[in-house]
Amino acid sequence: MTNKSNMTDKSNIILPHGGYKNLMSYQNAVIVHDLTVMFCDKYIDRFSRTKDQMIQAARSGKQNIVEGSMAAGISRETEIKLVGVARASQEELLADYHDFLRQHQLLLWGKDDERVIKARKLTYMSNRTYITYESYMADSESAANVMVCLIHQTNYLLDQLLRALERDFIKGGGLRERLYNARKNYRGY
Repeated sequence: MTNKSNMTDKSNIILPHGGYKNLMSYQNAVIVHDLTVMFCDKYIDRFSRTKDQMIQAARSGKQNIVEGSMAAGISRETEIKLVGVARASQEELLADYHDFLRQHQLLLWGKDDERVIKARKLTYMSNRTYITYESYMADSESAANVMVCLIHQTNYLLDQLLRALERDFIKGGGLRERLYNARKNYRGY
């Protein structure tokens, strides 16, 4: 007779979840959010709808990683969807920074520009926060360009996360499959 109280790990229905604070994509998204608030307070008119939209897109880019990570215990599909929303929010914010540069006749730095290379290297610092990038906020061109750089980095990390989540989902299936398998194991089939 099967000991039903000692179900194997394969029959776990609620998967490990959370841990988003350890994701580099989340850490970058926090910095993007904090710097966007700073940027908007400094360079966007306080009554502008753009200010609200940019801050909301930055917040969504961060919060959907949190929500997806927490939902992952029940639904990897929901996690994938929410990380996808976070990625889309980051892309929306990137377009806002490009618009800002264009509309203010400011230069968009190329990826090989020494200032961009220097900003990209900051990613490898431990204990980074928005303060790490504060010196770039001194003028609007520098601030917008460092944000473009940070958002590209965050998007790259989110793309990598989405690919890993897709692989995990293909390997492990979804909630219905776990429920079916747990029930089947419980019954001893």
